[in-house]
Amino acid sequence: MAGSTYGTIFKITTWGESHGKALGVVVDGCPANLPLSEEDIQKYLDRRKPGQSNITTSRKEADLVEILSGVFEGRTTGTPISLLVRNTSQRSADYSEIASYYRPGHADYTFDAKYGFRDYRGGGRSSGRETIGRVAAGAIAAKLLKEMGITVTAYTRSIGPIEADLSAFDKEAIFTTPTAMPDQKASALAEAYLQENIKKLDSTGGVMECMVEGMPAGIGDPVFEKLDANLSKAIMSIGAVKAVEIGDGVQVSRACGSQNNDAFFNNGTSIEKKTNHAGGILGGISDGSPILIRAHVKPTASIFQSQETVNKEGENIIIQIKGRHDPIIVPRAVVVMECMTAITLLDALMVNMSARAENLISFYKRK
Repeated sequence: MAGSTYGTIFKITTWGESHGKALGVVVDGCPANLPLSEEDIQKYLDRRKPGQSNITTSRKEADLVEILSGVFEGRTTGTPISLLVRNTSQRSADYSEIASYYRPGHADYTFDAKYGFRDYRGGGRSSGRETIGRVAAGAIAAKLLKEMGITVTAYTRSIGPIEADLSAFDKEAIFTTPTAMPDQKASALAEAYLQENIKKLDSTGGVMECMVEGMPAGIGDPVFEKLDANLSKAIMSIGAVKAVEIGDGVQVSRACGSQNNDAFFNNGTSIEKKTNHAGGILGGISDGSPILIRAHVKPTASIFQSQETVNKEGENIIIQIKGRHDPIIVPRAVVVMECMTAITLLDALMVNMSARAENLISFYKRK
């Protein structure tokens, strides 16, 4: 299977299946001498693990990370970092009957069309558990970015029709509410809305948003390696994400140039923008303003209502899915968005080191 590796210099390769023995990631290109422990990574994995509230799957997994290589005496060595998380709560029997048919909204049919074979236990590689590797690698990227003064913060913008009030943004609420909303009142309303849908044996979609602060201007490349294009690819690669916006996103199609252009001004020490409709990126290159990314996530495909589908013999059938499933994907996917953003930004920063001759000369020139 191609397509499990992402990045140019800071490169990650995820591996493993939902009901296999373990999942993980190999991180290549991480610089040496970065302080790193399993605790640094675990706090990110804890944000996406299942079974933490009544709006997530009841599957109980500790998702404990093990560092197998690339770290010695608490610091990275510059060699590949291999991270492993063992599966401990598989119930593969819940999925045995789906081997014979295609679940609506899932990758069952497309996997069969491509490979002629699929791992039907929880979706195999197409399961949300694949993102464990992304989060583990993203924790490393986020730590290195933080050393540079760059912070990446993702949160739930909306669940169904319930939207967070960002004028009352509460960062702590992202980590304490079950919805990952930065607004406790909106979170309570969203939880009630989700409970209504759960009673109807239905699922819900929503919107995630990610804010990057401290990113310098001049990062990203024009044409095929635009920063916004690479961020969009990274976020769209997360299962269930169906649309990505940067800055004002789709609203720009309704605006005039006089409204959409961000005016520049000199604050006495540096150049800034008066507004940020562009979302911190111009011409595929960061402009020094906060980067704002938005991702629209479809409802969980696994619902407990009866649904129409087709079996492998081509017969029309009615099914009712069993197993343990999230009624909404967004709250646990927020940290995945945060980590994929961090990985993409760190890789772009590393690539950018070769953009100017003076960077190489100043680093290597003998004093």
